[in-house]
Amino acid sequence: MKRVIDLYCKALGFCMVACLALMVVLVFGNVVLRYGFNSGFVTSEELSRWLFVWMTFLGAIVAIHERAHLGTDGLVARLPKHLQKLCLGLTYALTLYCCGLMLQGSWQQTRINLGATSAVMEVSMGWFYVSGVVFAISGFVIVAYQAWCLAIGRISDADLAGPRESEEVPR
Repeated sequence: MKRVIDLYCKALGFCMVACLALMVVLVFGNVVLRYGFNSGFVTSEELSRWLFVWMTFLGAIVAIHERAHLGTDGLVARLPKHLQKLCLGLTYALTLYCCGLMLQGSWQQTRINLGATSAVMEVSMGWFYVSGVVFAISGFVIVAYQAWCLAIGRISDADLAGPRESEEVPR
């Protein structure tokens, strides 16, 4: 399962790079066309916004996998190992609950907006909100796997204390 999640996150990384590259091309091209030729892409702003939202949610999935979200471990790092495991288990339970809420809300927004179209591209707004559904399902699976690893004792002591400082993240 770890290998599948690793490959999935690597694929998401490539998707994020593609989103960012396309955003740069769209915005830069639009700036050049507007200032140089007094014209531009009509869909540039809207598509860039959609790509940014998707890139953000995909990045959040990868951050969950790499445990790279912001956090503090000042208290938890000082606790004994069994209490660190308890805190991590509670964190996983709360994260799974939040993923469930995110799934419920995103799914409702997707269904509500399936018939609505975007102003410029005239594409179903459901595609915009389904990014939250993808995040919620992916995040739930990754956190459930991490919780399973904690439950069966396949998690290292270094991962018990929670997030690491940016200088401590392995490259």
